[in-house]
Amino acid sequence: MSIPAQFDAKTIENKWYDYWMKNNYFHSEPDHRTPYTIVIPPPNVTGVLHMGHMLNNTIQDVLIRRARLKGFNACWVPGTDHASIATEAKVVAKLKSEGINKNDLTREEFLKHAWDWTDKYGGVILEQLKKLGASCDWERTKFTMDADMSASVIKSFVDLYNKGLIYRGYRMVNWDPEAKTTLSDEEVIYEEQNGKLYFLNYRIEGSEEFLTIATTRPETIFGDTAICVNPNDERFVHLKGKNAIVPICGRIIPIIEDEYVDIEFGTGCLKVTPAHDMNDKALGEKHNLEIVDIFNEDATLNSFGLHYQGKDRFVVRDEVAKELEEIGALAKTEIHLNKVGTSERTKAVIEPRLSDQWFLKMEDLVKPAIKSVLEDGAIKLHPARFNNTYAHWLNNIRDWNISRQLWWGQQIPAYFYGDGKEDFVVAENIQDALVIAKEKTANSNLTTADLRQDVDALDTWFSSWLWPMSVFGGIMDPESEDFKYYYPTNDLVTGPDILFFWVARMIIAGYEYTGKKPFTNVYLTGLVRDKQRRKMSKSLGNSPDPLDLIEKFGADGVRVGLLLSASAGNDIMFDEELCNQGKGFTNKIWNAFKLIKGWEVSETIPQPESSKVAVEWYEAKLQQTLIEIEDNFEKYRISEALMGIYKLVWDDFCSWFLEMIKPAYQQPIDKITFDKAIEMLENNLKLLHPFMPFLTEEIWQHIAVRTAEEALIVSTWPEIKPFNASLIADFESTIEVISGIRTIRKDKNIPFKDAIELKAINNDKVSTYFDTIVTKLGNISNFEYVADKVDGALSFRVKSNEYFIPISGSIDVDAEIAKLNAELIYTQGFLKSVQSKLANEKFVAGAPEKVLANERQKESDALAKIATIEQSLAGLK
Repeated sequence: MSIPAQFDAKTIENKWYDYWMKNNYFHSEPDHRTPYTIVIPPPNVTGVLHMGHMLNNTIQDVLIRRARLKGFNACWVPGTDHASIATEAKVVAKLKSEGINKNDLTREEFLKHAWDWTDKYGGVILEQLKKLGASCDWERTKFTMDADMSASVIKSFVDLYNKGLIYRGYRMVNWDPEAKTTLSDEEVIYEEQNGKLYFLNYRIEGSEEFLTIATTRPETIFGDTAICVNPNDERFVHLKGKNAIVPICGRIIPIIEDEYVDIEFGTGCLKVTPAHDMNDKALGEKHNLEIVDIFNEDATLNSFGLHYQGKDRFVVRDEVAKELEEIGALAKTEIHLNKVGTSERTKAVIEPRLSDQWFLKMEDLVKPAIKSVLEDGAIKLHPARFNNTYAHWLNNIRDWNISRQLWWGQQIPAYFYGDGKEDFVVAENIQDALVIAKEKTANSNLTTADLRQDVDALDTWFSSWLWPMSVFGGIMDPESEDFKYYYPTNDLVTGPDILFFWVARMIIAGYEYTGKKPFTNVYLTGLVRDKQRRKMSKSLGNSPDPLDLIEKFGADGVRVGLLLSASAGNDIMFDEELCNQGKGFTNKIWNAFKLIKGWEVSETIPQPESSKVAVEWYEAKLQQTLIEIEDNFEKYRISEALMGIYKLVWDDFCSWFLEMIKPAYQQPIDKITFDKAIEMLENNLKLLHPFMPFLTEEIWQHIAVRTAEEALIVSTWPEIKPFNASLIADFESTIEVISGIRTIRKDKNIPFKDAIELKAINNDKVSTYFDTIVTKLGNISNFEYVADKVDGALSFRVKSNEYFIPISGSIDVDAEIAKLNAELIYTQGFLKSVQSKLANEKFVAGAPEKVLANERQKESDALAKIATIEQSLAGLK
């Protein structure tokens, strides 16, 4: 095959992805091999690829491709989440744009629209992942609303209910008035906002006296059912047993006493609104107060709001404040900073609301999840600092509100047979529910027509917490071959923002249903931010389109660019230049491959000693790097692993090894060296493949004609072998010698084509193993060791060894002496300033040891340089 001059990423990406799919390399079935399993964090079915997905899925693909090369039966299960709140909101908005109100539809009619939406947009993000090179087992693609997945969720609910862990309760919940559903505590984001504190006057019944009460929410006065004071507050003793009148609505409410009220805080009086504040509800229950709910489900005021009925709460806030001021009931207002709860999904301000909801008891369920991560280390978080976050959440866990007032999702399998709150049964289907209802009521005449299913849906997370089990059928059939083979999974790659929402809950579910952990390692990625450290988002307009980046830099370039700076748990300051760097690396490798394949190969010429040495050194260097890579992967330092490979390929292979073995101009290379160069290139490709799958497969297939079984994607990871570490250490000195020669050539304008002599005093008794390399890369005509300094020569020093290059007639000796004298004067001045610092007792006593060591090293380097310059001058005079 002819090798194209340029690496055409787009053509090659399509070619090899199609080839991999055609040969079914991504698919896994249970067999004799050890499984390596990853389940994808299912993106929202409504989503499109963003930079966070790019990072997360690139890391997963690196892990799965490496596992495949290491001989594991690699299985990466993809899928999407139905995302009940987000998806329902999109469908409602679409219907609204078509003039359709959700409330005018039956549940079945609405769900048809939701499924149409899902069918149209649901696969977009998975198709986009293919552009990235994601080697998912697409045959195993799952959706959390698939029939078998929904059946798993329903079975789980029934099981937990029968165990007494799920209960129905009338509780104060977080209400999202935009999505019109309850949220769990973890779905509420608290943000500091500047608002107002309103001081309101409540008149005491039968007198002209007032009580002043401070509130941030004057619109809630319509729900006030008491005023509370501290019984120990002498200011209000005379009001015991009296009533107050709520401004505007004129409701007469009791003045109650409770030590809950802080005498020192505010005015010492508290308005009690049991329907709209968690603490007020507790006071209301304690003092048997009336509960007045003033809001509709969209946070407009209901009939209790009188002439404000139908208006939004925030509109009413301003209008009520104005009316209070007009009637003399507003004493004053102050600017006030307080924390406001907002919905993670819709950004709407949360409204506390009393409601019948379903809850899951967490106190006992959470114990194995705490033990596995924080005590016995069965599950490891990377980086480990997230253990503290995990501990805080799980040690302070509250019962989980698992019901949502939505239609899109798994409908709660509770069936009501009467009007009472307890007149229900829980079952997997209506037929089973009827059997249980007949037993519970002793009414054999009941029919399914007498049962009505709870209209609410389950929290999306109640579906996805089963993900590692349900994707393998483990809830419905725990004895299935797939589940027993692939579960527990190995690694989970996700963001720290869902450490509690998803990760912790999967661990809880795993132990509850299998007694086993769902995975062993959790790699927590950082957020992708822009250069100004802002989180990337569509609203800020600072997030590039990942597909545009792939188009511009190639998938391999983008993958490398992202991962070079993506250490676990640390945020990435993304810059397109990173992708450009990745593209540059792609071109470097391509050009190195073209260089090798462009050499003429001779089977008759012997292998030069320099090439033999080069091969032995690079083999050692590759083995050393391989050990470092394995260590980094073990510690989930994916970025460091890539950087190690990057340096090996760019510096050691391209910059040194190929130079060492490169044949002279228009001369052939010997077959032994060429074959070794190809072998080393192939090993490099194996190490690079998880990071740069398209480029590496393209070069691999160009090197030789390969069968489908010989493709790089199913090749074998390089084997760790013993190596000579001293070769690597000795070569570091050799690099310095070659650099010294090149510096003199550059400074003295000696062309590389002109051979020069080199003489050396081997004071360090270093190995002469690399002398042939020095000779070749320095274009040395004669390299010999001498006992004494060489007169009339330019010199340089590497450690204690001295190297001399005899001067040719083309060098201007006088100019060289002048130059060396100037350099000597400068270095002597520098040395004097350093020594003056070190002679200063105050500096030495106060400086950190690291600073002192640095200054002493400067002194040592300056002394060595002066000695070398003086030797060079002596040789020239």
